[in-house]
Amino acid sequence: QVQLVESGGGLVQAGGSLRLSCAASGRTFSSYTMGWFRQAPGKERVFVTAITSGGNTYYADSVKGRFTISRDNAKNTVSLQMDSLKPEDTAVYYCAARGRNSWYRISYLSEWDYWGQGTQVTVSS
Repeated sequence: QVQLVESGGGLVQAGGSLRLSCAASGRTFSSYTMGWFRQAPGKERVFVTAITSGGNTYYADSVKGRFTISRDNAKNTVSLQMDSLKPEDTAVYYCAARGRNSWYRISYLSEWDYWGQGTQVTVSS
């Protein structure tokens, strides 16, 4: 079993930075692929980024070059560093985990096993 709790959301001006954190419970955290999704007002939840147990990363085109995902297995945490934020980044951000050891259907919501409750990020212009 894995429980995920996000933190770090808030209000920031366009061009600014924000760092989200996801705390995970469970002894097998280090073996999971971790990811972040987001859902803007009136929109569907979409894939943002993911990191494997070995540290390989993958980013959606919309955030590549601006966002950085990382993990600290010793602390059972995964982080999302968001730089050069835009108003279009405004959304509820969700932390997720899955046991697959591949990139197979990485952006499909149904392929992820565990979800956090989300944290709000608002970027003002």
